[in-house]
Amino acid sequence: MNIRMATETDFHPLLQLINTAFDLERFFKNEDRLDVSKLRGYFNKGNFLVLEEEGRLIACVYIERDGDRAYLGLLSVDPSQQRRGLGRRLTAAAEEFAREMGSRFMDLTVVNLRTELLPIYKKLGYRITGTAPFPAQISVTQPCHFICMTKELGHREP
Repeated sequence: MNIRMATETDFHPLLQLINTAFDLERFFKNEDRLDVSKLRGYFNKGNFLVLEEEGRLIACVYIERDGDRAYLGLLSVDPSQQRRGLGRRLTAAAEEFAREMGSRFMDLTVVNLRTELLPIYKKLGYRITGTAPFPAQISVTQPCHFICMTKELGHREP
């Protein structure tokens, strides 16, 4: 397995991976997580780390830096590859990448309806810092909002 920075050649495989991984959110919204335009926006603002195995993308995570803070998002693992610790491995790699870029904190948001995610992120050292509204332009079948979480990254050991 290899973790590396995504390149333009990863664009369409990334789109497919993310939408497949987020397909389980169809219980509250009936659309793909991303389209080409939205993914292009992410590519232009931040970085994706991808995990590949035997030349195939099996997981990814998005990191966007803003001053001494970084944002972790779109953590996606191919459903056939889940429960192998790949999400945890990519989260650690994203945190290290952010730390190396000078970030002191990593922020993320979780949809409140994805209750299985909160204990996972808490176990990884993230704490709840508040809530935020779910984007009004996304059609949902039930009320929802974001739970905001953060983790202090600390300093890298020499």
